[in-house]
Amino acid sequence: MAGRPVTTFASGDALFAFDPELTIVSWNRGAEELTGVSADEAVGRSCFEVLGGHDDRGALVCHRGCSTARLIRDCWPVACQGLVIETPEGSRRVHLSTIAVGEGDCRLFVHVLVPREERAPATARLLTRRQRQVLALLAKGLPAKVIATELGIVEVTVRNHIRAILVSLGAHSQLEAIARARLLRLVE
Repeated sequence: MAGRPVTTFASGDALFAFDPELTIVSWNRGAEELTGVSADEAVGRSCFEVLGGHDDRGALVCHRGCSTARLIRDCWPVACQGLVIETPEGSRRVHLSTIAVGEGDCRLFVHVLVPREERAPATARLLTRRQRQVLALLAKGLPAKVIATELGIVEVTVRNHIRAILVSLGAHSQLEAIARARLLRLVE
């Protein structure tokens, strides 16, 4: 793919194009603003090297064997995914959509990056101080009986707090509530 002319894509969203070898061939102004990386720094480098993306739990997503790139190269549709990228200002949470453009040897792949909402939804902000304490202890793996002892309250009150947390976070189980709370950065 050497010698391919760089294509410029106009978009209000951050986006960049890469070839089948995962080499960035185009990097728009939106990508510069979102990532803090200039087009001069990005073009010609591997996309995984520039983004350094991982999931919300810290597991590496962007790497040489990227499953998203492999699927899109093989003409499989790829759903939008959440990604955490590293910028000079720190981590940024983004939604990443991947699109194949062109055919055969002329194919390019485009990643569109849109910042994810950083604030917790209104329902999560309705948790009381005590509910946040219970949630933090649940996230540490403590059962209701131990949480009750830890907080100096009765177990039935802890269970009432747990039910209120599930409703506020729209979760069906304690595990789901903890996962959502971590995504919303309500607990470590």
